[in-house]
Formats: sequence, C-alpha cells, structure tokens
Amino acid sequence: MTGTTELSRRRFLKGSVGVLLLAVTAKGLVTAAWAADPSPAFGADSMPGGTVDDPLVFVSIATDGTVTLVAHRAEMGTGVRTSLPMVVADEMEARWDRVKVVQAEANETRYGNQNVDGSRSMRHFLMPMRRVGAAARQMLEMAAAARWSVPLTEVKAVQHEVVHLPSGRRLGYGELAADAARQPVPNADALKLKARDEFRYIGKSQVRPVDLEAIGKGQAIYGMDMRLPGMVYAVVARPPVVGGKLHRVDSSKALAIPGVLKVVEIPAFQGAPGFQPLGGVAVIARNTWAAMQGRAALQIEWDDGPNGRYDSAAYRQTLEAAARAPGKVMRNAGDAARAWARAPETERLAAEYYVPHLAHASMEPPVATVRIKGDGAEVWTSIQNPAAAQDAVAARLGLEPENITVNVLLLGGGFGRKSKPDFVDEAAIVAMAMPEGTPVKLVWTREDDIHHDYLHTVSVERLEAVMGEDGQVQSWLHRSAAPTIASLFTEGAKGQQLFESAMSAINMPYRIANVRVETAEVAAHTRIGWFRSVANIPHAFAAQCFIAELAHRAGKDHRQFALDLIGPARRIDPGTLADTWNYSESPERYPYDTGRLRGVIEAACQGAGWGRELPEGHGLGLAFCYSFVSYTASVVEVAVNAEGEVRVVAVDMALDCGPQINPERIRAQMEGGAIMGLSLALGSEITFENGRVKQSNFHDYEVLRHSVSPRLIRTHLVNDDHDLPPGGVGEPPVPPVAPALCNAIFAATGKRVRSLPVRRLA
Repeated sequence: MTGTTELSRRRFLKGSVGVLLLAVTAKGLVTAAWAADPSPAFGADSMPGGTVDDPLVFVSIATDGTVTLVAHRAEMGTGVRTSLPMVVADEMEARWDRVKVVQAEANETRYGNQNVDGSRSMRHFLMPMRRVGAAARQMLEMAAAARWSVPLTEVKAVQHEVVHLPSGRRLGYGELAADAARQPVPNADALKLKARDEFRYIGKSQVRPVDLEAIGKGQAIYGMDMRLPGMVYAVVARPPVVGGKLHRVDSSKALAIPGVLKVVEIPAFQGAPGFQPLGGVAVIARNTWAAMQGRAALQIEWDDGPNGRYDSAAYRQTLEAAARAPGKVMRNAGDAARAWARAPETERLAAEYYVPHLAHASMEPPVATVRIKGDGAEVWTSIQNPAAAQDAVAARLGLEPENITVNVLLLGGGFGRKSKPDFVDEAAIVAMAMPEGTPVKLVWTREDDIHHDYLHTVSVERLEAVMGEDGQVQSWLHRSAAPTIASLFTEGAKGQQLFESAMSAINMPYRIANVRVETAEVAAHTRIGWFRSVANIPHAFAAQCFIAELAHRAGKDHRQFALDLIGPARRIDPGTLADTWNYSESPERYPYDTGRLRGVIEAACQGAGWGRELPEGHGLGLAFCYSFVSYTASVVEVAVNAEGEVRVVAVDMALDCGPQINPERIRAQMEGGAIMGLSLALGSEITFENGRVKQSNFHDYEVLRHSVSPRLIRTHLVNDDHDLPPGGVGEPPVPPVAPALCNAIFAATGKRVRSLPVRRLA
C-alpha cells in the first residue's frame, strides 16, 4: 500500500471501532466500504468473524448439572460478561445459581467477532445468544423425549429440568447432558424463542455481575494482577514526541541498578502509526521497581522528528483559522451560503466551540504479559480487541495467528484505548530478547499512559445560522476543524472522514431548509484514536450549545424550541441526511426516529422538573444526542457562586436503547457516562509544548473527584420495546453531558461557555 503502514485489511478491520467498516486502499482510508456495495453487509455481518450461534460452542453441561457458558466479549465494566450469558441462560431455562461463566480466549473463527469497541456487544449478539440458549433448550428437550420415548410436544424445559407434562416425570440437565450434546443442532428457523412474558432474567435487573464478588474481595484478575513463575518485568522509555526516534542511549548506569537484567531497543514505527509501538528503550528487571529505576538511569538523546514543534495553543489558532474558511462539503441541502449572505446582521448568529485533546486515563494503565515457547506464544492482557493483539504478536514473531493464545483478563477501564495493541506488541518484542519460555510482563505507568496515549482529537467547531423574525431557523452551517483518526492508518491524512462527520454533525434531523456541513483538512501531530463516543463529543457539544443560543436569541424556552426544531415524530432514512454509515447498521432496521429523540428529551426534562423556580445562582441546561443508534438526553442543574465556582447539583439522564436487557447495567453505564462527561467538561485537558504532553498524572489531568461529583444522578430508561433492534449503551450517555452543563451555566449566570474545560468562570 502506498503511504500506509504494513497493515493488512484483516488486521485493520479488527483494529477499529466505528471506523472498522472503512476500507484501506492504495490511496489510504476511504469511506465506508459497503457504501458502494450493491449487497452491503450490515451490523455484525460486516465485522470480522461475524456472529456464531452454535450452542456446542457456547454451552457445556456437567453431569452434576452445572451449566458453563462462554463469554466471548471482554469485560471492562459494561457488564457484558454477565449480560450475554444471562441471555443464553434465560432462553435455555437454566437456573442462574447453577451457571458458571468462563472467558473465551481470542478466536474469532470459533466465537465470532470479539472487538468490544463501538457499543456493539448487545446490539450484535442479543439474537445470536438467544438462539444459542433456545437451541440448547430444545436439544435437552429432544434428549428427554428420546429417553422416555414420548412425543417432543409432551416435554418442556423448566428451570434446569425437563418435565414430561402428562406424567410429571423429570430429568435434570446434568442427566441429559451427554444425550443432548449428540442431538442435531436445530436450524434457526426451527427455534422457538421465548415470548417476552416468559423471560426470567432478561429485563429484570435481578442478576448481579458475575465478577462482583471477586472484585469486592480483591480476587479478580486484571492484566496488572498477572503473575507467572519466573516472570520478569519491563518498562519502556518512549520518544517524548510522536514520530521521534532514538538518537543515542547510554545504558551503563541502568544496568548497574540491582535487579536490572537487560536493556532492549524497540524500533520506532514506520509510516503511519497504526498500532505499532512508538519505539524507545525497554529495561527488563526482576521487579517493576527495579525496571523503573533502571529506566530513570538511562541517558538518552532523542531526535524529536517532524512533530517536535507541536504546540497546542498555536494549533488552536490553526484550527480556528481553518474553521472560518470553506472546507470539504460533507452534506449540502438548499443554499446555506446564499441564505447567510442575504440575511441582515440581526438575523445571523455565529459561534465557535473548542474541545481539547482528551486522554482515556482508564484506572488500569496498559499492561501485557507474553511468553514465547517453541513455535507459539501465549499472551495475558486486558484487551478490548483480542484478535488485534493476536495478529500483532503473530506478525511480530513471524507466526500464524492460530499459534498465538491470547488470554483475555478483566479490564480496569478501556474507553477505546485498549483495543489498540501497541503495548502487547511491545511485550512481544521484549520477550523475544529473553530466553525461551521466560514470561515478560510489560507495564505502563500512569505517566506513560498520559504521555503516550492515542488521544481524542482536538477540535474547533464553527456554527452559523440565520434565524427569521418569526424565530424559525432558516439556515445552518456546521464546519469542523479537527485531525482525523484516519491519520493512524494513512500518512498525511487530513480532515474528518464520513464516519466522523456522521457522529452528530451531518446526521441532524432538524427542520431547516438550508443545511451545509463541512470539514477542514487539518493535519494530526500526535496519535489520534477513538475515545468513548468518539466525534459525537465535540460535534454534540457545539451543536447542542448552539441550539440553546438560538433558543435564547428567539426568546423561547430551550426545551420547546428544540422540540419544534426536531418537529413531529417521523422515521428518517439516514442516507437522506448524507449518513451512509449509520454506525454500520441497516438504515431499514435503524432509521433515525425523531419520536424516540423527542421521548428522551421529555423524560429528562420531566425528571429534572424543567421550568420549576430555582434558587439564585442555579440553572438547568438541556442537551440531547443520537449516537450508536440510541437516543440520549441530559438535563444538568448547576449552582455558581460569586467566585465563579461551578457546582453540579444534579444530573438527569434519559436513554432509549430499545429493548432493555439488563437495566441495572444500563443505569450503571448512564451514571458512569454522566461522571465521565462532567470530567471532560470541568477539568480534563491534554496540552502540548515542543511536541510533548504537559500533563502527567491525575493531579494535572483532572477527572471528577468524589467531593465535586453530583449528589444526584437520576436515570430514566425510555421505551423498552422488544420489537425494536437493540441500540448501544456504553457510549451514548457521554455526549450530551458537557453541553447540558454549559447551557445550565448560562441559565444560572448569563455567561456563555464555548471552550472546554470550564474549571472556573472568569
């Protein structure tokens, strides 16, 4: 490929989030591959590995009746290791207290797609897991009918037993296990799925997370907890500037540190960064502390490379200039430019919004253990995309992926960072330098994680609108200036791609005659990666704050203005909004439903008591968003004192994700999304000087502390309709929080906030 890294299409597709449905060609990254395909594959069928619904893969039953269910998706707090097995258990009429859940290793041929990015786990695997459970139940029933020599219609599985209805005879699942495994797996069209009123676990919030007790007792195994006999430990001194290279290293003092075993050079990446290690020098020692002390003793000179002058303050000016000039057109309806030119100044409104780089800052930094033995290797790591790690290690060692075993451990947070296996590749490089069979645990410190993250893009968003004397919006221009995720895979890639613009920019359903959405072609100077909710964060921040400004200009209540702008309930083909991506989902199954959007706005406002009289210095702010084919709205109440200190009093979060499979976990994700959204609004910011990240730990990369967190987060689940296909849950709660907060600050103080983080009002 010209201008790209040595990255196969298979590896690229396994390594992305929403971007995974993009194609890599000789010209680099292009729009959704299926957009030009006359028979496109949507949803899970478009993902590497697709789906598997074979009960012989996911279910095993011991003679004592213990049902073991395989969780093939990684657990990082979303509850997927509970929720998907729970769906299987419900359909197969298994008693949950007799169920054991085991984690699958990386094997997409056997289990189907295993990449947990993109809020897709329940979206893609609800129905396959229901089919797994229903097939297992029917195979148990067939085994019992054969044992008793009775018609199949006379038997029924009920809570871990199969009952002969006329006689009352019973056989436990353990007694039938061997015979059931020999039964033919029913075809999908022969399965009898449960009716909603037959569910025991689905939608009930009665099943607690399978890892809860182990986590509470400190017995759960995360990547950082991994221990093996003979293990050695490594840390890496990486170039402080992305694209920098090692010029010279003197390791003599490092090797003199007690416990230090070896110093190994890691080559710098070539071409676009992709998932390659940044390069640098690894120090291997008998314990992590010795390795860290050895790293500190290295005497290194770096060649900073082309990004050595990157300065985020100066780059903001570059983005602002780009946002004020015409860009690449992503959506065009009517003639927004003509409407703007002909409108009097009194009918125009323009605003610019800024979101800085953001770091994932998950509580557990990246960590991986690799052991090479013979013609294979074994990996233990906290990874969102096991297949990407498997491919990376295989490529590094010159082996086939099937010779690499990747054991998936619990993740102490991920948010998209841990689907990029550069840290696993680093561990493989170090393991290659040690005697065969030596397990190497490569650890990133908090400072490593902050300094060398795949950052969320920095962004300037410019909005322009014309509002008539009647208070109706006549034209809308949204221009984004932000480096693109595509720069990971194509050198020199500039400007946001379709999948980025389709996140809350082009896919706005408002009743406006003249709409134009553009993106500026600006360059990346650091690694840009996907982050929880991706481009929805800056796009929704800008658009939702701007709608509040338009409502104020019109002299109308924000809630009512927004509902009027959306208009009556209708189902819109996303393609008519220039969104041919739609989070990879079928536009027929997943249209943009403005009725559902209206529903979450109403629910959040009702929960917050919209329109009530508030104390002095208090304000309510509203924002809403469609992302990952779910609908969310937030209302934030703030109190601002005379010194400009902002205190969040309460947050009301409404979500419509279609069928609510595990409501307790959905609410947990909504609450976590509120905290994360407030964190990035109030304190989180990554800045650069001389190409280097200035922040290093939680003292200067701020996340929300308990002392300033809202005392009330009320969650409102809307529209539990099991006739709808499921939407995403993990990412949708984040985007509306920051704009709702800023709109609340205006309601309380009359001061507009257009730049994040807020910290303190001047």
